[in-house]
Amino acid sequence: MHGRTNPTAFRLMDACEHLLCDVATLEELTARRIAIAAHATPSAISYHFGSQEALIIAVAERVYRRLNAERLSLLHKAVARKAPNAPDLDEVIAAHVGPSIRWSLDPTSSYPVLSHVTSLAQRHRDVEHYRRIIDNVEHHRAFIPPLKRIAPWLDDVDIGWRLNCALGIRSQVTRSRSRTEILTNHAIDLDNADIVIARMVEVIAPMFRRQN
Repeated sequence: MHGRTNPTAFRLMDACEHLLCDVATLEELTARRIAIAAHATPSAISYHFGSQEALIIAVAERVYRRLNAERLSLLHKAVARKAPNAPDLDEVIAAHVGPSIRWSLDPTSSYPVLSHVTSLAQRHRDVEHYRRIIDNVEHHRAFIPPLKRIAPWLDDVDIGWRLNCALGIRSQVTRSRSRTEILTNHAIDLDNADIVIARMVEVIAPMFRRQN
């Protein structure tokens, strides 16, 4: 695998990301389409990445880094806004789940890349290919210290468990829209990111509040 700082490698990643956002299924994505969009040859994919699948994984990692950078930026702003006191719980939770919600509802975002890679990982027999993406939780761990300041009666395990449950709620909303619509009698505007995030915060926040 050759350096991804190479201009051709960059063009291949950009082309692949653009096409992943445009295709309905991964079967529509071919090495030839990627190469044409990148003004390269199909063999350049193998030369720079080893395979088309490896290229897709590299693109997904890059997209995840952008999403996680946005998540952490919102967290840092929430912490700074209330310093030296503990940050606002609702704002921290919104920083955690909000970017994914906004990306999923923004037709100009690269969220389809993440959906395609999730689908690819689920049907791949060797999940090790996707460990760097699936098991990367460092950006979620960053939320533990501020949440411990908000809820000092919870330990790291308690907070980690609640964060994981929050992600489960987020995933159900982003990936099971039709079911959400049916269960809520179509009463919630699922196209409005602010409304969806506020509703999610309303459900998740009590997990971090002291029970009487």
